[in-house]
Parts: sequence; C-alpha cells; structure tokens
Amino acid sequence: MISPSERVIALVEAGVGWLVFNNPERRNAVSLDMWEALSVIVEHYEHDPAVRAVVLKGAGDKAFVAGADISQFEKQRGSAAAIAHYDALSTHAVQQLTALSKPTIAMIHGYCLGGGVGIALACDIRIASETARFGIPAARLGLGYSWTGVKKLVDLVNPAFAKEIFFTARQFSAAEAQAMGLINRVVPDVELENYVRSYCGMIAENAPLTMAAVKAAVDEIAKPSPEIDRAKCDELVARCFASQDYIEGRRAFMEKRKPEFTGK
Repeated sequence: MISPSERVIALVEAGVGWLVFNNPERRNAVSLDMWEALSVIVEHYEHDPAVRAVVLKGAGDKAFVAGADISQFEKQRGSAAAIAHYDALSTHAVQQLTALSKPTIAMIHGYCLGGGVGIALACDIRIASETARFGIPAARLGLGYSWTGVKKLVDLVNPAFAKEIFFTARQFSAAEAQAMGLINRVVPDVELENYVRSYCGMIAENAPLTMAAVKAAVDEIAKPSPEIDRAKCDELVARCFASQDYIEGRRAFMEKRKPEFTGK
C-alpha cells in the first residue's frame, strides 16, 4: 500500500499518478491522517519514474475537498500545541505538493473550500467542472490563515480578489473563479474526467526533464529577486541538453516520428 490511510487513495495508470481524497461522507474534508497520507503519496510519486503527471481529485460527486474536517478541530486543533502540530503536518504536505517536480493537476468538481483551495493552489493546473464551487470560510470560523497561504492566493488572483474571497467568506461559481484567475479551465461536468485524462495524455508524452526545468524556473521567478536560485535553473537546463531525451527528441524530429522520452 502506498497510502497509510484508506481515506487517501493512490493509483498509477498510463503514466498518471492519481491521488484521491476518499472521505465522501464528509465531502472529502481533510483530517490529520489524510494530510500525512498526502505527504507519503507525493514523496512516492516524486521518485516513481512511471509517473509523468499527478492528478488530485475527490471521491464521489459532491466535492473536491470541502476544507479541513471541522468535526475534529476540538481534538486536533483545540490547544496551542495541537494547532502547531496540525499546522506543521498540513504545511509540510502542501509544500511537498508544491515542490513536486512533476506536473500536477487539481481536477475539481463540487465543493472546493478552505483547505481544498489551498491544495488546489499547490497544483500547477486547476481544471474544474461548471458546477464547482469555491470559497474560503475562515472568517466564519474565526481561524487565522498563514502568510504563505494568503500569498499563494494573492499571487494568483491579485490582492483585490484575495480580499474579496476572505472578507465575504462566500462561495464563488466556477465562472467567477476562472475570471479571477483561480482556475485554468472550466468544462461541463460530464466531460471533466475525460478532459483531464486527455490533458494528462498530452503531458505524459513530453520530456520529463524539460517539464521539471520549466516548472522550477517558473517557481523561482515567482520568488522575490534576492531569493531566486538561478544556478538551480541553469543546472536543470544543462541536464536537459545532456540527456538521452534531447538526443531522442532531435532524432524523432528528423525521422518525422513521435519521440519516446524516458526522463534520462
């Protein structure tokens, strides 16, 4: 078993690592064991050469992730020590997902709220169904949001929209979320999974080292100038040009055939 919790399912199919939040009776609300499982699965997918892209989705038809499991707050986030422990585990999981060198897609249907938005923001691409709903109800619970979590939202949707999302604590439609820049694509509900599978098929055919280098460069560019690690980006670019995949790409182009990349 890749996952230490039955409430997070891991499955690899055709070059795609699926990560399924499996808590449908609570609209896939995330509990402490699910954060831990997320870390374990992401770590496994990072080192699995068979995985070219990773898709995160929610089980059932009601939600992607409807935030944290509030029913467990009294036990898991009821004291300063418990809050610190919970925050450390959830922050670590989100950081791992963000740092995953492979392309990640959040496949969003139904509710994507609170911590669910945070998980979606940690992905590279967000594709949602037409009836998906987005929101961060922190102001209705009296809880605080970390600087890093707020910054991710601000970087994506701009300060004015970030304030509107937090201040109103209301739910936004998929069309509104796309207009803000919160999600990349909106597709009909019945087409969502096939659309995502098709997208992953395109990604899985491409050169893994090239995608890893570009992902790292984009992430570095988003940092404040003094923190940008240009040497890291240059090293990843050099790996591309020194790879067997670069030779394969050139030969495939000259031979007018589809390249078969191995990530080496």
